[in-house]
Amino acid sequence: MQDTQLFNEGFALMGLGMGFVFVFLTVLVIVTTLMSKLIGRVFPEPSADPAPAASAPAHAVRDDELMAVLGAAIHRYRREHRR
Repeated sequence: MQDTQLFNEGFALMGLGMGFVFVFLTVLVIVTTLMSKLIGRVFPEPSADPAPAASAPAHAVRDDELMAVLGAAIHRYRREHRR
């Protein structure tokens, strides 16, 4: 085989391989998009229930209590572990 013929076959094989990968990835993206849309239609996300309007949320009270406990723990640790 001559060098030019070998280069031509190499470029043809490279083009065929790159074309196959391009087509495969394009089909993969299209199928994934269609599956996502199909799943979205079959299993729609549940709507969020509106939260009741309360004057002070329950977690705010727990956060204040947690901060007090953490502050006391830090104070005790620093008092017992002085350098």
